[in-house]
Amino acid sequence: MIGELIEKEEIDVTEFVPADVQLSEEMLAKLSSAQRLGNEFKSKAYIAFNTKQGVRKVSTTVWSVTEKYLQLKNNVHVPINSIVDIDF
Repeated sequence: MIGELIEKEEIDVTEFVPADVQLSEEMLAKLSSAQRLGNEFKSKAYIAFNTKQGVRKVSTTVWSVTEKYLQLKNNVHVPINSIVDIDF
């Protein structure tokens, strides 16, 4: 998985830019699995997202997935359209 690993507290919501990746059925399934892992097993996922400085990556628990956002701990919201990849 590409991207510089950062802490979730370092995520700057003003820095997100849309990814060049189409939101596929596979990505939607990964989002759902990441939420289940976070809620049921308290497991973390690696989430790579696109920013103005390039791709960044965070290891964190996914709390919820909405139509437009991935919600992380401490009320951090990552726009789904900026997500490049998810790995467990």
